[in-house]
Amino acid sequence: MKIVVIGGTGLIGSKAVAKLGAHGHEAVAASPNSGVNTLTGEGVDAALAGADVVVDVSNSPSFEDKAVMDFFITSTGTLIEAERKAGVRHHLALSVVGSERMTDSGYMRAKLAQEHLIRESGIPFTIVHATQFYEFVKSIADAATDGETVRLAPVFIKPMAAEDVSTAVARAAAGTPLGAVHEVSGPEEFRLTELIARGLQARGDTRTVVEDPDARYFGAHLTDRELVPGPDAEVFPTTFDQWSDAQVGASR
Repeated sequence: MKIVVIGGTGLIGSKAVAKLGAHGHEAVAASPNSGVNTLTGEGVDAALAGADVVVDVSNSPSFEDKAVMDFFITSTGTLIEAERKAGVRHHLALSVVGSERMTDSGYMRAKLAQEHLIRESGIPFTIVHATQFYEFVKSIADAATDGETVRLAPVFIKPMAAEDVSTAVARAAAGTPLGAVHEVSGPEEFRLTELIARGLQARGDTRTVVEDPDARYFGAHLTDRELVPGPDAEVFPTTFDQWSDAQVGASR
């Protein structure tokens, strides 16, 4: 199949393109760098010509409430219009476990708006909900840092490796549209504070992680299990220590 990956040069997209190509698909990495801009429409019709599947793993460059909402509404609308013209048979989007529960976050509201457009498009679809990536431990810490202190709510999280996320995306893209959400996660459950503390320690980062039940997570006030998937989630095998050890090995 011809599978166009929007955001195909990023962390998840580049891995998904490689996996799809290795399995014999014509996988096309589409991004502003390759002349495909879903905000302006530049290059979109040409990129989608003859496509069977469109995978959207793009992300907003800004997480400010209005900017992120404008990004997902505009880019998704552009894709849906182009997909109808091209006769695309499957639209797959990557979203976030718990997005429907964290509506006080502007980012999560934007992801929900994106999902609504996909559901109402009439194009067969799959929405993959992934838990947080191990790769974003530092970003989470940075967003919650005050001086040398990282303040985080001690809620549960079941994170996963970007490599496993890309596998989930590639498999779903090559499969039959589900017309539903498919949740994926890693194998281990942590308190968010424990995960970030371990991640910082592994990096030699001396910041102190402090439990703060009122701390917000990218704008959202969290309850205990909002970041954890349901019992039917597909669980991928890479543990945090396996991922962390691989990062150390790659840096040598």
